[in-house]
Amino acid sequence: MSQSYQNSPLPRQPVQSSFHWLYAFWKFSRPHTIIGTSLSVLALYLIAIAISNPTLSPLPFDYTHGKPTPDSHSTRLTASLLPLLGAWIACLCGNVYIVGLNQLEDVDIDKINKPHLPLASGEFSRQTGQFIVALTGILALVVAWLTGPFLLGMVAISLAIGTAYSLPPIRLKQFPFWAALCIFSVRGTIVNLGLYLHYSWALKQSQVIPPVVWVLTLFILVFTFAIAIFKDIPDMEGDRLYNISTFTIQLGSQAVFNLALWVITVCYLGIILVGVLHIASVNPIFLVIAHLALLVWMWLRSLAVDLQDKSAIAQFYQFIWKLFFLEYLIFPIACFLA
Repeated sequence: MSQSYQNSPLPRQPVQSSFHWLYAFWKFSRPHTIIGTSLSVLALYLIAIAISNPTLSPLPFDYTHGKPTPDSHSTRLTASLLPLLGAWIACLCGNVYIVGLNQLEDVDIDKINKPHLPLASGEFSRQTGQFIVALTGILALVVAWLTGPFLLGMVAISLAIGTAYSLPPIRLKQFPFWAALCIFSVRGTIVNLGLYLHYSWALKQSQVIPPVVWVLTLFILVFTFAIAIFKDIPDMEGDRLYNISTFTIQLGSQAVFNLALWVITVCYLGIILVGVLHIASVNPIFLVIAHLALLVWMWLRSLAVDLQDKSAIAQFYQFIWKLFFLEYLIFPIACFLA
């Protein structure tokens, strides 16, 4: 694949300025995954704070008569910001390593499926991509090691799975079941449980994972499966050409589209049931109303999607990611409102 990359003409010149380099790096990091990672890091932190002390403000200061007033809770919260910062840096570096390694191995495929990516377009050389991936992988492990044992374990496992997903000879992405398993096991289970254990360790809380974190983890686990199968719909042309077997190629785009919609629907109905049955320590009214609204919104948007239009599919895929982002806002709010 590297030989093909070297011999093929590049549609775009290498970046010429610092601004263009940073913009190319932003595309290389896959912004939707960066946003999702950042929100998960913050959300699990806020949930840990809410569980630690429900009366504690999520800000470093409690406000009295409009003026910031430090207290013992604020001091404790400020001291916990270092584990939050360490987790954010380590997870972002790990994120760039995983998506960057995938691009290094898929240059020819991306020239068909995602020609805007820096390696496929020629904005980044292969050597630049390799340097970024190596640096961010090392930084992720070093920062995690300096921050805490649970974070190190989470980052190390995530990087190992991300490497097995993209890198030959294992290259699990060529097998539909294992590819989906890699994605939703990292996003759904390892990240959520690992981050909560990291924060509870930093806050000197009990290492017992509470029901609300299990509910969020199960929700994200199933939701990420929908993302994992949906992401291959717009990439069918390149995947078929390079013998990458996906559920879309095996079942057809319409079947996978419908399956993804119903998987997300099951997620929302499950969370609504959690709110009705008061299974977790969250505000049930807020939880139920929020997810009913999102469920209706998703189905209304889905009716306008033309599966023959690659751009329409890509836009709906980004919409699904936005729904994913919202969960990491809804759950902390529901915890503080409980």
